[in-house]
Amino acid sequence: MRHAPELSNAHWRKSSYSNTNGGSCVEITEDFPGVVPVRDTKNPTGPTLTLPTAAWATFIATLRT
Repeated sequence: MRHAPELSNAHWRKSSYSNTNGGSCVEITEDFPGVVPVRDTKNPTGPTLTLPTAAWATFIATLRT
């Protein structure tokens, strides 16, 4: 069983596609080896998805095509 990383001191980075009108925005942090935590910018204390790095890379590659 995997444990979720402690994210209270994470340095989050907002998507470059986020807009200033409160639209759909996500943030990620790259401070954790092997995983990429993802959260909703509008709800920073809400749930966080923690994806394996390979899955995140596949997701981003798919979006770019």
